Amino acid sequence: MTFYEVVRFALRGLSANKLRSSLTMLGILIGVAAVILLVAVGNGSAKAISDRIEALGTNTITVMSAGRGGSTNTALTLQTSDALVDPVQAPDVRSVSPVVSSSATLTFDGADHEVGSFIGTTPTWFTASNTLVGQGSAFSADDEVQGRRVVVLGSTAAEELFGVTNPIDQQVTVGGALFTVIGVLKEKSSTGLQDANDTAVAPITAVRQVLTGYGPINSILVEAVSPAKVDSVQSQVSAILNQRLGAATSYRIQNASQLLETQTETADTFTTLLGAVAAISLLVGGIGITNIMLVTVTERTREIGIRKALGAPRRTILTQFLIEATLLSVIGGALGVAAALVGSSFEIVGVKPVIVPSSVALALGVSIAIGLFFGGLPAARAARLRPIDALRYE
Repeated sequence: MTFYEVVRFALRGLSANKLRSSLTMLGILIGVAAVILLVAVGNGSAKAISDRIEALGTNTITVMSAGRGGSTNTALTLQTSDALVDPVQAPDVRSVSPVVSSSATLTFDGADHEVGSFIGTTPTWFTASNTLVGQGSAFSADDEVQGRRVVVLGSTAAEELFGVTNPIDQQVTVGGALFTVIGVLKEKSSTGLQDANDTAVAPITAVRQVLTGYGPINSILVEAVSPAKVDSVQSQVSAILNQRLGAATSYRIQNASQLLETQTETADTFTTLLGAVAAISLLVGGIGITNIMLVTVTERTREIGIRKALGAPRRTILTQFLIEATLLSVIGGALGVAAALVGSSFEIVGVKPVIVPSSVALALGVSIAIGLFFGGLPAARAARLRPIDALRYE
């Protein structure tokens, strides 16, 4: 009997019980699709977070207060921020941007919208944080010095407040004061957990006067002259802060490049965990193949006996049942890949999945291996049947 005939007999055996074969393939389909999609979700989430971190610029560090309710002499202030602009002690610093932030409700023409991050800062913040203005313009150094009440809105905040109306030169009420909209930020990608475009940015002098008061600032964004100088800048900034604040424990420095590296390692672990969890469903599908093929061998015992009595060698019987099991996993795996590719075109829990070709090849390869492994026991059992015993089986 040729290999082609063996395959034809295997296909005929599967088609004899279409519903049972379909349900078995469904188990493999779900397993393969789950592995590919969950790995894709993990990669998509990691990519979204990485894009956010890289969008902040990998040549920046952020200085934050280490604790709450500390003494005033260890709190971050504008004077602390000004001290970091020192060409002698910090020659690798390009710009320093003090930042205060608060939630605020913006009102325009009777419509209210609450933004979770109303930022007060200096004009250098836009370049340091890689935040681009898509419409209108950013505020100037003179606006910041004079404390002019002007604001640049994120795209979501602008859309919620103004709809199709042009927001430029319109006035919004914030904390009982009128702010003039002078620009709208370019849209940024979001992680799905929060909207990066639902924000507003204004001169720090105006924000402190209207919203946050004149206490400590929230953070200081320090821009290095180049990504290669970030570590040098961190050392220089630490030296200055230690002189002014007296202790390294009174502040924290967040390095964007280190944060990106840490996030990448965490994302890899998370993605591996998701893939491992999804692989359990593939194992369950393999057990289903074993169960179905054992039932099939039992049902076709007399057929096996007749074929052996007519001279069919043990290898042919073994090959046929192995092919049947492998076909179940191959067809189910192929359909699972197709289902995963379709599913990846939709957002899952707010994340756009990113299909990794290696995960597709791995899932499909594992499904084929499962067919061979879990089909081996039933196939060997069929091949070991003695013709006389098989013919007498009822």
